[in-house]
Amino acid sequence: MTPGVERDAKHLPVIAERGSNAADGESEASLTEAPVDRLGRPLADLRISITDRCNFRCTYCMPREKFGADYPFLARSELLSYEEIAKLAGLFVDAGVRKLRITGGEPLVRRDLPVLIKQLRALDDRQPHPQPLDLALTTNGVLLPRLAQELAAAGLNRVTVSLDSLEQAEFARMTDSRYRVEEVLDGIRAAEQAGLGPIKINTVVRKGQNEGAIVELARHFRGTNAIVRFIEFMDVGTSNDWQLAEVVSAREIVRRIASEFPLEAIDANYPGEVASRYRYRDGQGEVGVIASVTQPFCGGCTRARLSSEGKLYTCLFSGVSRDLKAPLRAGASDEELARLIRGTWNRRTDRYSELRGEATMKLPKVELSHIGG
Repeated sequence: MTPGVERDAKHLPVIAERGSNAADGESEASLTEAPVDRLGRPLADLRISITDRCNFRCTYCMPREKFGADYPFLARSELLSYEEIAKLAGLFVDAGVRKLRITGGEPLVRRDLPVLIKQLRALDDRQPHPQPLDLALTTNGVLLPRLAQELAAAGLNRVTVSLDSLEQAEFARMTDSRYRVEEVLDGIRAAEQAGLGPIKINTVVRKGQNEGAIVELARHFRGTNAIVRFIEFMDVGTSNDWQLAEVVSAREIVRRIASEFPLEAIDANYPGEVASRYRYRDGQGEVGVIASVTQPFCGGCTRARLSSEGKLYTCLFSGVSRDLKAPLRAGASDEELARLIRGTWNRRTDRYSELRGEATMKLPKVELSHIGG
């Protein structure tokens, strides 16, 4: 555990480490049983990064001093094609995944995104199920006004929009971009008009930079159909110079909002939901907090992540991956790829946030721009 971290959550379980993670896939993985990892966690969600590029340079993700004009972004040939993404996603659906989320980088900067959404929506026909696939997308929102309707028509269900402040100077400092807050709000309105809801707003809170945004964002979206989710500043990747001293805890975030608008805790929408939910006592909606640092939720994590270059990660904080692109392009059969996917998940033991400390923070980690949130 990181020195000085106050754990707000219940007592954490003591779980012995067993073997290694994603690099060790098992060729004998069952193709009939739903994959379950070594800590009893099923595979239910897949996050798909489709590009490592972005039109923002957020300080907690792609700081400009490290992602400048000479940064070696992936060549187009290195990215999975939409057909390759859909093929792999279909194998995850066969394994029991019911939620697919498109991430980046900024996914809306990749051309013809509605084509991919149509291909993913067609996976509903692959495994008949009472509930259609939940197709979602995380975006900074500024390109939504021109794409929201087309994405909805292609089969996208909903969007999550990143917005770290309503105050322009603070927003510009956090995103290090030329865009205006109003352009993000225009994107949110476009998504609402296209029926891409309920819309969630993701706000990363970093001490000394945007604590003032907590109450202002809560106030702005109270009484609307949007749900703001405040996220503790996390040590994803190695580029954001993470310091524990810059973390504003979930407890403090809730305290600040409740001092203005009384809150009460409510149950999760589904098992493994990462956000703790609170509703306004006067019925004006809800907010959430995602507390990976002070309230680890590794025990309920059901998410796999496919990077833009075709690597499978079983933890947001991992530097270990299983390459799926190479065997895919070498002509591996669906059965061979499915065994790689299922075997990788079956051997999973990740619980970085529960173990977070001096040793874990020195391990290599994939950058957020490659793996998405």
